[in-house]
Amino acid sequence: MRIGVFGGSFDPVHHGHLIAAVCLTEALELDQVRLVVARSQPFKEGRHRAGPEDRGRMVELAIEGFEGMMVDRQELCRPEPSYTVDTLRALHREYPGDELVLLLGTDAARQLDRWHQPDEIRALARLEVFRRDGDPAPAQSSVVVPRMEISSTEIRERIASGRSIRYWVPDAVAEYIARHRLYRDEP
Repeated sequence: MRIGVFGGSFDPVHHGHLIAAVCLTEALELDQVRLVVARSQPFKEGRHRAGPEDRGRMVELAIEGFEGMMVDRQELCRPEPSYTVDTLRALHREYPGDELVLLLGTDAARQLDRWHQPDEIRALARLEVFRRDGDPAPAQSSVVVPRMEISSTEIRERIASGRSIRYWVPDAVAEYIARHRLYRDEP
């Protein structure tokens, strides 16, 4: 089995994340994509706006009914910070004969050498770097995903200023955000 590992804060998850996951699943012929919700990313410590459980639940709602995608909550159960290498080790133990494919956008790939134990990350998983349509093609990039001018930061700002996020996130995610009054106090 070929398992894609797509990590992030997902604060909140939006259509750009989901479209990238679908494109990567198809292009790389992945059997499964695990959306790994980071408890606390080392490069974003203290900057997450929604709590880890809320972010995990929003991803769960966003992919509900999409065969082959699943939320991976293991980083939510570990102490901070969230290290990709720990997640890959755990997945390697859980799926010993399967191929792990770490899915990285070009920005994340450029920073990989600053991550915790990057050489072991490379040993545990095949790296697949994707780029957005229109971006320059780095040598290691093999998949192009549609450019979506959507960011979690902009979504949070829209909520804080009372503007609509309809069509920016799946309806179930928008309803969850409203019901739990998330991101209302975005600076």
